[in-house]
Amino acid sequence: MPIAFILLNSDLGSDQEIITKLKEMLAVEKDLKYEVQGVYGIYDIVVKIEAANADLLRTIITNKIRKIDKVQSTLTMMVIEEQERL
Repeated sequence: MPIAFILLNSDLGSDQEIITKLKEMLAVEKDLKYEVQGVYGIYDIVVKIEAANADLLRTIITNKIRKIDKVQSTLTMMVIEEQERL
C-alpha cells in the first residue's frame, strides 16, 4: 500500500480545528488507514496515510488536505515502496 507523510503548517491556534477536520474527512474514505497528530516544532500537524493505490493518495492530498481552511502550507513525503520489501 502506498504511504505518505504530510507535514502541515497552520494558522496560529487552529491546530485542533484542522485535526478534527482531517479525522472527519479521512474517516469516510474507503481503502485508507491514517494517523493524525499535533506536534511541536517547525510543523504543527503530521498525517500518515496508507491508501489502496497511489492515485487515491494523491487525490486526497491535493484535493482535500491542501484545501482545508487555515492550512498555510504542506510538505508531502511519499514512502519508497520498493525499500519496504527489503
